[in-house]
Amino acid sequence: MRRILLSTIKILISAALLYFSLRKINLADLASRLNVSSLGWIGLAIAVTFLQIFVGVLRWREVSAECGAPLETRQAMRFNLIGTFFNQTLPSSIGGDAVRLWLVARAAAGWRAATYSIFVDRAIGLIALAIIIVASLPWSYRLITDPNGRSALLLVDFAALAGGVGFLVLGMLPWPWLKRWWGTHHLHACAVIANRVIFSRDRGPRIAVYSVLVHVLAVVIAWCVVQSIAAPVVFGQIFQLVPPVMLITMLPISIAGWGVREATMGLAFGYAGLMTTEGVNVSLLFGAVNFIVGAFGGLVWIFSAEKAAQGAAPIEVPE
Repeated sequence: MRRILLSTIKILISAALLYFSLRKINLADLASRLNVSSLGWIGLAIAVTFLQIFVGVLRWREVSAECGAPLETRQAMRFNLIGTFFNQTLPSSIGGDAVRLWLVARAAAGWRAATYSIFVDRAIGLIALAIIIVASLPWSYRLITDPNGRSALLLVDFAALAGGVGFLVLGMLPWPWLKRWWGTHHLHACAVIANRVIFSRDRGPRIAVYSVLVHVLAVVIAWCVVQSIAAPVVFGQIFQLVPPVMLITMLPISIAGWGVREATMGLAFGYAGLMTTEGVNVSLLFGAVNFIVGAFGGLVWIFSAEKAAQGAAPIEVPE
């Protein structure tokens, strides 16, 4: 009952935010701006999205190995593609993580190792995104002159950064009760693993490169979308606006980020002195690209051995 209630709330949030965002744009005008050259840019955006997923796979493999859930590259890519499909169909932008967890656990890794690998990978990605936003703040402040926009940017980013740093500090604390108490046992274990991975001489540099590259590729995808409709936006502006939007979209309050992404992108463009409608247009096409890639992941799922073994039974993951 609780799951149904939460899913209903997320669906309503997505629907409401999409409604208010779409009221600001002319869909017929957006469609008229798409032509043959647009398809080329959209195709490139789709290709870059697959590359982004693959880079995410490389990072996840490093983390999973440290968690005791080693994955082959091909296997991890397949799991990530399936997760991308479920990200588009489950009521959350991170719904696919639950499916990835189930897939890894079934691959003889066990629930604990699978859960740790997903959680630590997500945490590292969040920390990297927050660091990128902080590093670009001097340029963002030049672009965003609106006081409310600046305040919102600082609040969201430093909240994420504080949470990430706090998570890493937790793994460095020597207090024995952190390992024993049920409320902190697993969180502390994940924090310890995250510290080992990030500060490892061997894995650390690779993790840093993969993490930064994943988010840079998200900017490139958005830039391809901008080019597809010839929006009057330069790459530097996209680089400063997209990461904060992606950070907010990670909040598990909607279906695949729909609605939240459009509303946030429109606000971000408005705060930067750009056309709010263009922000919504870019966000819609960005979501469409992810939907297409997710559909491909759906095909991977349909023809996967896991789907055949599961049959018609629902996927069960621990609460």
